[in-house]
Amino acid sequence: MSHQILEGKKGIIFGALDDQSIAWKTAESVADAGGTFVLTNAPVAMRMGTINALAEKTGSQVIAADATNKDDLEALIDQSQTILGGKIDFVLHSIGMSVNVRKGKHYTDLNHDWMAKGWDVSAVSFHKLMQCLYQKDAMNEWGSIVALSYVAAQRTFPNYNDMADNKAYLESIARSFGYFFGKDKKVRVNTISQSPTLTTAGKGVAGLDGFLKYAEKMSPLGNATAKECADYTVSLFSDYTRKVTLQNLYHDGGFSNVGVSQEIIDAISSAE
Repeated sequence: MSHQILEGKKGIIFGALDDQSIAWKTAESVADAGGTFVLTNAPVAMRMGTINALAEKTGSQVIAADATNKDDLEALIDQSQTILGGKIDFVLHSIGMSVNVRKGKHYTDLNHDWMAKGWDVSAVSFHKLMQCLYQKDAMNEWGSIVALSYVAAQRTFPNYNDMADNKAYLESIARSFGYFFGKDKKVRVNTISQSPTLTTAGKGVAGLDGFLKYAEKMSPLGNATAKECADYTVSLFSDYTRKVTLQNLYHDGGFSNVGVSQEIIDAISSAE
C-alpha cells in the first residue's frame, strides 16, 4: 500500500506462522502503511514457523505467548507497551485450532476434551486477550481490535467441523466485549469473515480444495486472497473506520449474499 494511513500507530499481531498466513500478510501490509508492531505466537507455533524472518523484514520484535494463558497475555501487553513506547492502537487475533480436525474426528463423534481445547484456543483466547487489554487500560482511544472468522459461523459447511462452533463463539465475544470496549474506552472490535484461504493452518480442513473452487464459482468478485484480507484489515486499523464496531464484516467477494451462481447452475446442469 502506498498510503501511510497507519503512521504513528502501534499494535500487536497474533498468529503469524509462515508467509502463507493471513497474519503474516497483515504484518507486511501494516508495515507498508507505516504502522509498528510486536509479533506474537505460541512457543510451539514459533518452533514450527518462520516468524523471526518476518520480524527481521518488518523491523519488529517477537514475544512468545500462549494466548490461552492470562499470565502470558499480561506479560505480552506490558512488554509490548515498553517496546512500542506507549499504549496500543491495534490488535489482530488470527488464531484458530481444532484437535478434532487434525485427528480426523467426524463432527458426530467428537472428542469433547479436544473440542474444549480448540474452543479455548480459537475463541476464549479472544475474550482473555480483550479482558487483559481492558483491565490494563492498554488501548488508545479509537483503537481497533480485529479477529478473523469464517462464514461457517452462520452457515453449514460439514467438513469445517467444530471450528464452525468456535468461530460462532468468537463472533459473539466480539459483539459482547466490543460493546463495553466502545462505551468505556472508545475502542472498536470487529471480526472479518474471510474467504476460504489456502494457509498452512487451513490445509488441515478436509475438502479445502473443494471449498476454494466452490466459493470461487459462487462469488461474483472471486475469492479474497490473504493479501487482500491484510489490506482490508489495515483499513479497519486506520482512522477511516473509527465508527465501525460490533460488526462481522464479510470479506469474501460477495459469497455470503449469493444464493446460487450461474456457474454452479451450469456445472450441475452439465453433470446431469
